[in-house]
Amino acid sequence: MSNPAFTFDHIHIISQTPHESANWYVEMFGAEIVADKIAYGAPQIFLELGGKTLIIRGPREGETPVPARPIQPFARFSSHNAWGTDHFGFLYHGDLRAFHDELRAKGVQFPVALKQGNGGHLLCYVSAPDGVSIELMEA
Repeated sequence: MSNPAFTFDHIHIISQTPHESANWYVEMFGAEIVADKIAYGAPQIFLELGGKTLIIRGPREGETPVPARPIQPFARFSSHNAWGTDHFGFLYHGDLRAFHDELRAKGVQFPVALKQGNGGHLLCYVSAPDGVSIELMEA
């Protein structure tokens, strides 16, 4: 049984251009900016998407973030081929094919094209700003 003392709180993304990145999530996914603050001298923007919190912040004094590795295809799957977080995913409650086409028309890149996943549901991976990969799965 899962530990009931834990609940998921947020995903935290470091961005070179936090306001542009936050606006991308608003324009592409319909996220809502719920707070825009400064923390440790850097912008820190809170977004709500699907009942979850995304925090996008700029680099802080002394940090020198390195670019994320691009996602790469393997024989039966794709990954960033690095330790740590590979991607995060959202269930999409709607016609994922139509949403995919809408995002593509807006210029969104898909490192993993729309396909049937192991469970038979459609899925794809979106290239988000700052080297972030997001899996979209049709619910």
